[in-house]
Amino acid sequence: MEVNSAFWIGFIILIIVLLLLDMFAFHKKGEVVNVKKALWLSFFWISLALIFNAGIYFVFGKEPALEFFTAYLIEKSLSVDNLFVFILIFTSFKIAPKYQHDVLFWGILGALIFRAIFIFAGIALLERFAWIMYVFGGFLVITGIKMVADFIREKRGEEKEEEKDLNNSWYVKLTRRIIPMTNDMSVPKFFRKIDHKVVATPFFLALLVIEMTDLVFAIDSIPAVLAVSTDMFIVYTSNIFAILGLRSLYFALRGVMDYFHYLKYALSAILLFIGGKMIFNHYAHTHGMDFHIPTVTSLLIISALIVISIAASIIRTKLIEKSAKVNFHRNEDTV
Repeated sequence: MEVNSAFWIGFIILIIVLLLLDMFAFHKKGEVVNVKKALWLSFFWISLALIFNAGIYFVFGKEPALEFFTAYLIEKSLSVDNLFVFILIFTSFKIAPKYQHDVLFWGILGALIFRAIFIFAGIALLERFAWIMYVFGGFLVITGIKMVADFIREKRGEEKEEEKDLNNSWYVKLTRRIIPMTNDMSVPKFFRKIDHKVVATPFFLALLVIEMTDLVFAIDSIPAVLAVSTDMFIVYTSNIFAILGLRSLYFALRGVMDYFHYLKYALSAILLFIGGKMIFNHYAHTHGMDFHIPTVTSLLIISALIVISIAASIIRTKLIEKSAKVNFHRNEDTV
């Protein structure tokens, strides 16, 4: 797909405008984002991505549009894991809800830059060493299997998940040794001047951990998207649109994250499928086989996995609530 510099310049200008709107128009300083507003903003970001997707269809054709939508759906679904981590980060560093959006904004801004580097490096490697496709595919399969194994261990009670304190992580401890720190959070700034000395605050530590976790998640998501397309414009724009809506999605789902019990199972299945597709399609291409797994099939399978997992999670939640009500009434009758 030929994409001239005008499209890149236009896209970059669009992103800058959207970031400025998000920072100065959509949110007020120190505002606690409520669920209703977060849902409307999530609808806005998703609609914007779909409009951009339609633009790709009319300018570049059906196949690039399908690739964009599939890549966007993959990135959006895999980024749900980030939402669980955001909750852990803000809990560990005691970031008040009214300051969380500002921290996430700068975290997402850093992610836009790092994703560009990761995507460029990934595509460059694939163009120079085609066999890297096997490595990426194998890595996704192994990650998917590991996720399933972790779920099974947790269900059997072999591994009890405890709430972690990110203050005890090695990179936070190292940062505290290198950079002078203060625990004073009375002023919502990343750095402050105390006794004529510049020191970092817990807001900076939270931002640092957000950037670190995004790099970790990118190791999974970038190869997964490269299984759909190796076109730099498609891969990067789909990633950026998925990331831009991540903050609003976090505030919209923050209170109901525990209800998506089966979503992680779907994410592991998606990684297994995409990794297998990556290996199979590359093998078929290098050995002159006619059959391959098309983008449409990938889109249908990924969509089905997400929908089924969400539906199953909702049914499970309703059954648990119904069971709790029955037990409550039984206890009342007993008393």
